[in-house]
Amino acid sequence: MLVHEADRPSDAPYVERVWRYHSEGSGSFLSIAECRSELVVARYRGQVTVTLRGPETRASRMSYPPDVEWLGIRLKPGAFVPSRPVRGLVDRGVTLPEATGASFWLDGSAWPLPEYENADTFVARLVRAGVLAMDPTVPAALRGDMTQASLRTAQRRFLRATGVTRSVARQIERARYAALLLMRGESIADVIHEAGYFDQAHITRSLKRLIGQTPAQLLRDGCEQLSFLYKTEPSAAL
Repeated sequence: MLVHEADRPSDAPYVERVWRYHSEGSGSFLSIAECRSELVVARYRGQVTVTLRGPETRASRMSYPPDVEWLGIRLKPGAFVPSRPVRGLVDRGVTLPEATGASFWLDGSAWPLPEYENADTFVARLVRAGVLAMDPTVPAALRGDMTQASLRTAQRRFLRATGVTRSVARQIERARYAALLLMRGESIADVIHEAGYFDQAHITRSLKRLIGQTPAQLLRDGCEQLSFLYKTEPSAAL
């Protein structure tokens, strides 16, 4: 099973959350949809793998071996690596080459492996070096502020920075929020109303595709293990 060790929000302008997991025995889980990019460091049998992951637009089943340790740095919406177009990372990730046992290559430079405690400082160094950028159009669009640019320009910039359209981001955020409510024990009827679905058929189709479980399955004890799903509220603009 996957064991959640810790996670924390961040006040850093480019980092949304930092998380840490490990596996006890081998198994599988449902990797659920996510509209943010993240950097993941995995340690297994003395080997370290650093992966830059893009958004996931559907749920998928993933397997893992025993005794793996993961550190994840989830970026805020609009944060991206300009040299790695996000649209090319949708529903996949890219493994970054190893420099030494304690560093990896990104944009022609060797970077030390981040740790849970220094993740914000690590990301700040990437920003200062121009490796990581933020398009302010994205958080503005999520707040419902579309006055900074024309709608068409905002949509194009949103897609460039996040790899998905604002509509897709809305669907993903709503499904994640609904899943959290259901796993807290709220009724399907209440979640339909609170998350803004039309009816039970609508929420069932959405959650099955984006979360990999139906509302009824999420309400049951012993539902399948999901990837990292933390408490959040959907944007008012979504």
